[in-house]
Formats: sequence, C-alpha cells, structure tokens
Amino acid sequence: MCLINFAYKIDSTYDLVVAANRDEFYQRETAKAHFWEEAPHVLAGRDLEKMGTWMGVTKSGRFAALTNYRAPDEDTEGKRTRGELVSDFLKGTAPPREYLEAVHERNHSYPGFNLVVSDGESLFYYSNRERDIRKLEPGIYGLSNHLLDTPWPKVQKGKEGLGACLDSGSSELDPCLFQTLQRAEPASDQDLPDTGIPLEWERSLSPLFIDTPNYGTRASTLVYQNQNQIRFVERVYEGKEFEDRIFTL
Repeated sequence: MCLINFAYKIDSTYDLVVAANRDEFYQRETAKAHFWEEAPHVLAGRDLEKMGTWMGVTKSGRFAALTNYRAPDEDTEGKRTRGELVSDFLKGTAPPREYLEAVHERNHSYPGFNLVVSDGESLFYYSNRERDIRKLEPGIYGLSNHLLDTPWPKVQKGKEGLGACLDSGSSELDPCLFQTLQRAEPASDQDLPDTGIPLEWERSLSPLFIDTPNYGTRASTLVYQNQNQIRFVERVYEGKEFEDRIFTL
C-alpha cells in the first residue's frame, strides 16, 4: 500500500475501519483478493513477482498492512521482500507485539517499511526506520511512505475524509470512503514533501489517487472489523473501469 488511513476504536459499530490505496507499476503482476490455497484462512491480494502481499485479513480476525518507506538512495540489493512481513503475520499465530519483536531483530534485512498488525484485540505499528514498537490508542491515523502520521497532504486529506465519513452517520460508508480515496488533485508545490525524488515525481505522487502513464493506484481497499465479523471490499482499477469484490468473514 502507499496510503493507509484507519480509525481505531472510535466508531460505534466497528473497532477498526481502514481505507487504503495500493500504488504500483502497472506491469507488475498481481492477483486480486482471494483466499490463499496454501493458507485458506488468509484473505488478501498477492504480488505474483515476490509472492507476498500488502494487506490482508484472516477468518480469526488478524489484520496486517504495509507501506514502503520512500528512500530513493537506499541500497536494496540482497534484501528480503517486504511483502512477507504481512503474509507471515497473517499465516501465523504470534501475538502482535511478539511478532514485531521478532521483526525488529531482523529489521535490517528489509528495505524501509511501515507495518501495522492486529489480532482483533490490539493494534500495533512498527517501522524499521523508527525502530520503535508502538501500541496504538483509539484515534484516526494516516500512513503513506514516511512514518505514521507524517503530515503529508495526502495523509492529512485521507484522515480528514475518513473522519468526515464516519461523522456523517451514514449506514453506507463505502461510497463516501471510495470517493475520498479517488481524490486525484495534486498538492500545491509549497506543501510537497522533499523525499529525494525529482519535483515532477513529488507532484505526481502527491494525490490520494495516482494516475501516471506507468505507475498509479491499482486498487482501493476498505476493511471494517468488529468482534463479530470482518467486511473486506476491494476495488480493482483497469484504466477507467473498476471491479468491486466484497467478502464477509
């Protein structure tokens, strides 16, 4: 994922509400969300190049999501794929803090990443750039390609949009959240972060929804979770067309 906005334990219906966009090169082969053959309790899309994933849930209530930490000068030669951090948590049974403690011990093995994990009882965040395991308290959070709640324009707009959708009191959150995730207006130059890439790329990557000739938002995902069920909605984009896939666990 390149944008994950989530509300934790502030909604009267759901303990966790997630609204996220996955941005990737169009030519990178990807499987849509499905229950994995080798792990039928796992529901997630799949990167068919490295066989990891960026976000998923399980029938027992586990949730995990990942973003890359943007560092264009980082040497990634010989490092492990970040997508296994999500898939290993989903396939395993370790409590979130215990899992992240193990990840921390080998954090140098991966390019820069942000990882959010939950077992349905607690929610944790870890980045191998910050190197601090954080148990998250109730609130609205935003995560892109820097540390949690770094106030990039897309993060701020996403958090505000998520909060407004929840405050609307509507029983149909999907349209409101998708509308937020599909905002394609770039940030003003004075508000752009400086992450070490050319200004033209900073502009192109600044919207919530990215649309360039070779790279862009491939899918939007909504997750709603409480103690009784998980609702997982994936919207996959093919040019100007899209397909919604809805799962209830």
